[in-house]
Amino acid sequence: MSVRQSVSRATSLHGSLRVPGDKSASHRALMLSGLASGESTIVGLSPGRDVSSTSAIMILLGAQRVDEDEFVRILGPEGGLMTTASALDCGNSGTTMRLLAGLVSGVAGSHTLVGDESLSARPMDRIAVPLNLMGATVTGEGERVTAPIRIEGSTTLHGIQYDVPVASAQVKSAILFAGLVASGPSSVRERVLTRTTTEDMFRHAGLTVHSLDDAEGRLVTVSPGRPNATKWIIPGDPSQAAFFAVLGAIHDCAVLDVLNVDASPQRVGFVEVLQRMGATLSLMTSPDGVSLHAQSSELTATDVSSSEIPSVDEVPILAVAAAAASGVSAFLDMGELRLKESDRFLGSMELARSLGCRVWDEGDDFFVEGLGSATAFLPFDIDAGLDHRMVMASAVAGCAGNGCSIVGVDTVSSSYPDFFNDLSSLS
Repeated sequence: MSVRQSVSRATSLHGSLRVPGDKSASHRALMLSGLASGESTIVGLSPGRDVSSTSAIMILLGAQRVDEDEFVRILGPEGGLMTTASALDCGNSGTTMRLLAGLVSGVAGSHTLVGDESLSARPMDRIAVPLNLMGATVTGEGERVTAPIRIEGSTTLHGIQYDVPVASAQVKSAILFAGLVASGPSSVRERVLTRTTTEDMFRHAGLTVHSLDDAEGRLVTVSPGRPNATKWIIPGDPSQAAFFAVLGAIHDCAVLDVLNVDASPQRVGFVEVLQRMGATLSLMTSPDGVSLHAQSSELTATDVSSSEIPSVDEVPILAVAAAAASGVSAFLDMGELRLKESDRFLGSMELARSLGCRVWDEGDDFFVEGLGSATAFLPFDIDAGLDHRMVMASAVAGCAGNGCSIVGVDTVSSSYPDFFNDLSSLS
């Protein structure tokens, strides 16, 4: 049974906090550490259920994990990862399923990837096509190749050059992971630049990766190899920081700082969007890392293109910012939102509508006519559809506006188990 929670308007919001370790980097640190021979350490690993799914699978494949007070030890097997008769349960994590599909495509034997009801409805054809071209056998249910996914892995894959048809760091990463055991280089062409977490972390692990930006986007090429055991330090997740950036900007009495955040260019597109809307928002560098500072602002509408937010993960919370702004904001080319943990296209529209906004859509675009201030938000009741980002976006709207009641708050543990505690600490 889904859990319901009420969120009250905060009179004022002040203070600083640290969001969980970046999910994207946490998944990849576990995978690369498991592929390596020897002991790696991970500082700042995300505590969310999604990352726990990846960790459990790496253990099933032969890696060992030891939790220390301040870090996690991962011991990669000297002889490499091995197949298991157990199903590899990816839970609710699309990152786990897509990246893992690439990884186990290079592990000889049969693998079965499963997920929860939400994940089992998400399309995996986008990774099945290139992995099959590389010599693995990847099959699933129906035309969209949904879970359960069955993979016959091989240690003799061959390199390909592949044009990614949709903006997806997950698809790019699946190919790059498979490319580690290919007979030659593997290249991925992306027309829209996506996060470079995989490429950056491959390099940190001693792998050879070349990236070339040009007029057609970016060409990323990986050479075969085995990652080195290494030390990983995971910064705060910018996608989680975005909720507090918007909260600080739309609340009428707020000064907030989110400490030690990953500020990679393709991860902080939401910052430029909010600054364009008039938010007093800045990224500040110090010896301890990059912090995000946000404070009360008057926002005006803007156009937001999916190319600015390649993963579109921050769109639900940007829809809340649009609801607090003056004028009509347009969210353009957002069809990918329909294929997330829930239909975030409809969910983002419904959330803004619940706040009292006029909302409409045209194809893959949707529009929000803002109310000019979060103080004008209506109190609302919403079912977050078992989607952690819709939970957090709704909570921010209720906290900055006039309260809300949210069904499905328990799903926030997939990415940010302490979200509500951190939110309360600022009041």
